[in-house]
Amino acid sequence: MYCRRMVGSTMLAALVAVWSSAFAGWGFNGSPSPNAFIQTENMTLELQCDRMRFAPAGYEDAQDIERKQGLSIRFMKDGATEVGAFQAGGDNAEIRIVDNYPVEIVFSDEADYGFVLDQIGKNAVLNLAMIDQDVSYGIFDLTGSGAAIRSLRTACGPSAVSAPARIEAPEGVVYCGGGGIKRQIEFTILEKPEDKWDSRVTINGETLRAMTAYSYFGKSEPPRGFVVALLCEDRAEFLVFKDGDEDWLEFGDYTYRKCN
Repeated sequence: MYCRRMVGSTMLAALVAVWSSAFAGWGFNGSPSPNAFIQTENMTLELQCDRMRFAPAGYEDAQDIERKQGLSIRFMKDGATEVGAFQAGGDNAEIRIVDNYPVEIVFSDEADYGFVLDQIGKNAVLNLAMIDQDVSYGIFDLTGSGAAIRSLRTACGPSAVSAPARIEAPEGVVYCGGGGIKRQIEFTILEKPEDKWDSRVTINGETLRAMTAYSYFGKSEPPRGFVVALLCEDRAEFLVFKDGDEDWLEFGDYTYRKCN
């Protein structure tokens, strides 16, 4: 079993050297998918309303976190002293790779994620480390994180860990287009999914399971009208857009327009 929350221990001073190389500023994005984020030269951390996403420097680190089903989230008041920690694991969170690279941690308990956000907002350094040894996947400067998290909580409503509003395909909307092969595409986002496949995409009458992703490939600025990405179990990717009265969907090299 993983410990859920810990306070009061000391980190190795050697981490100071790693910390100093990861300084960067925090930012915030609002509607339609609020998130607070920090990007360095080779890492990204994104905090959403009910989950966090971490893109480490190497894909092998993302694989390691998913394989071990654990991540140590350590909060430091400076480059050497740890003042709290949360051990995310199979008993309190779902850990998976999404959008082909970032690790997504979905917390089972709102209070746990609230604790993580509180600690990030008031400390100086965040160390994301292995659960079984003092080896760091990535260290982030927390300067400016407090303001970004306050904006996140305001945008997400009473609780920053409330699930993002489910975006349903407008009733009866069909997207049409394609090249040599014409397609009619519809999608549905499930109200109460039983697993990570929380949506369905129907192409010319054939239905596939898919996962939703509300960030645009980990980028801080999504393109105009971006709503959600649908990542199918066969690795197909559908990008859904809406801008005013205009609805469209992108799949491969083609754009599919509302056709009914």
